[in-house]
Amino acid sequence: MVVNLGILISALGTTLGAVPALLLSNVTHRIKDNLLAYSAGIMVAASTYGLIPSTLKLSNMIVLVIGILLGTTTLTLLEISLPHLEIDHSVHANQKTNPFLLIAAMAIHNIPEGMSVGISYASHLEDLGSLVSFSIGIQNIPEGFLVCLFLITNQIPKVQALLYTVFTAGIELVSSFIGLQLNNQLDIIPYGLAFAAGSMLFVVYKELIPESHGDGNERSATFSFVIGLLTMIFITEVSG
Repeated sequence: MVVNLGILISALGTTLGAVPALLLSNVTHRIKDNLLAYSAGIMVAASTYGLIPSTLKLSNMIVLVIGILLGTTTLTLLEISLPHLEIDHSVHANQKTNPFLLIAAMAIHNIPEGMSVGISYASHLEDLGSLVSFSIGIQNIPEGFLVCLFLITNQIPKVQALLYTVFTAGIELVSSFIGLQLNNQLDIIPYGLAFAAGSMLFVVYKELIPESHGDGNERSATFSFVIGLLTMIFITEVSG
C-alpha cells in the first residue's frame, strides 16, 4: 500500500505542475530555464545520492558501469529511432505543435524516471524507494508546468493541454509498476538501478542542462541546479 502510494504521488507531480500553467501564460524564459535547471539538480541527486550507491551496495563496480552504459545507450537509440519533438521553451515558440510528437518526447524522459521509482521500491533497500519517488515527484512539478505551458503557447486548447500532460504522467505511472515487477528478480535489480541512473543522467546532460543554458541564463540556471541538488541532499539527511 505504501509502495503504491509512493508511486502514485511521484507521477502526480506532473499533474500538479500542469495546473498553474492553465492560469499563467506570460512566464519569462529566465524562470523556465531556472525550473529546468532545478529539476536537473534533483535528478542528479537522485542518481548519484540514491541509485548509484544502492547499486554498489547490492553488487559491484562492473554492474554499475554496465547498467549506466546500457541506460545511456538505450536512451540514445530511442532518441534516434523514435519520431519526437525537441521541446523549445522559447517565448517566441508559437508554431502549431503535434501533441503526439510531444508525448513521444516525454515518453523518452518519463519511462526511465518511472522505472527508477519502481525498481527502487523493488530493491527493498531502506528508504531508497521513498527517496527516488519523492525526488522524481518534486522534479515532475516544474516538468509538468513547462510541458503544459509549452502546449498552450503552441495553440493547443488549455483543457487538451492539461489532458496531454496528465497522459504523460500516466506513462510514467505504468513504467513505475513495470519496474516494480522486478521485485523477485534480485540478480537483475542492481542492473535496473544503474540503468535508471544512466538514463536519468542522459536526460539531464542531453536535454535539461543545454535547454536551461540556451537563452543567456547560464549563471542563474547554474545556481538553480546547485539548489536543486542541495534540496534533495538536505531532505535525504533530514529524513534519514
